[in-house]
Amino acid sequence: MGGGGDVVGTLAITDLLDGLQTEWVLGGIAWERSPIDPRPGPRSLDEIKGGKPCGSAAVLTEGSTTTLDGVELSESKMATHLGRPVLLIDITGGPQALATGIGEAASELGCDAIVLLDVGGDVLAHGDEPGLASPLCDAIVLSAGFFLARSTEVIGAVYGPGCDGELTPDEVLERITALQSADALLGAWGLTPHACELVEAAAEVVPTEASLNAVRCARGERGKVPIRGGKRTVELTPLGALTFFFDPAAAAHSAVPLATAVSSAASLEEAHEALTAMGIRTELALERERARSRE
Repeated sequence: MGGGGDVVGTLAITDLLDGLQTEWVLGGIAWERSPIDPRPGPRSLDEIKGGKPCGSAAVLTEGSTTTLDGVELSESKMATHLGRPVLLIDITGGPQALATGIGEAASELGCDAIVLLDVGGDVLAHGDEPGLASPLCDAIVLSAGFFLARSTEVIGAVYGPGCDGELTPDEVLERITALQSADALLGAWGLTPHACELVEAAAEVVPTEASLNAVRCARGERGKVPIRGGKRTVELTPLGALTFFFDPAAAAHSAVPLATAVSSAASLEEAHEALTAMGIRTELALERERARSRE
């Protein structure tokens, strides 16, 4: 759900799918963080070079897919690493347009279920958490899941709870309890040794601290560790080795307030404004501030 390195965490659950003998197609959001892509915000399809159109909000990349500025997107790198196509998704049209586009892509690819995965658990945020830093992308994608669930099997997932330094493990547990209260919690799965190997190999190609922190948790590391150059701290716990699955439709209007708040937005900008009106600072605002400071 979150763009960038989230595609690495998403790869982990393909180990679960393989065990169920289920075919899969990996995907991710066309939004690289500013250290990778200095242009603020996510990329629209018009700003993506390469790839094969797949529905109205995505392209299927087999590698060498870049922004107009020549920045190769994480999903493109992942496609090269895996040797198989990866879906690259445009969220700039807002939740309803995104739902339509993902549904079209799923149909073209022959997929009968969609898993929307967040690394860390900030998709479950309420907006007042001190460490919350990137609520917008997750909210738009999960909100699209509300619309998709009307016609398609949709499952939400939180990989590596607390591993991205935004919500603490205790905060994520509180939000998971809220999912349970809403009768939205579907279950949990622990990282296997093979899943850890998948993530570690992919992280050599698509660098990500958060997705790797879940592997560190699974391998038994414990305690507080710095990430993002020491700007944030993550507590490695047994919880971080888990992936929780939930029903987005059941969670709507109670357990996931930020996704609910952006559900009527007709664009990225409207979704950003909806969260800003709630007093929530988004990653788009941060990236725009950084861009202005470089001018």
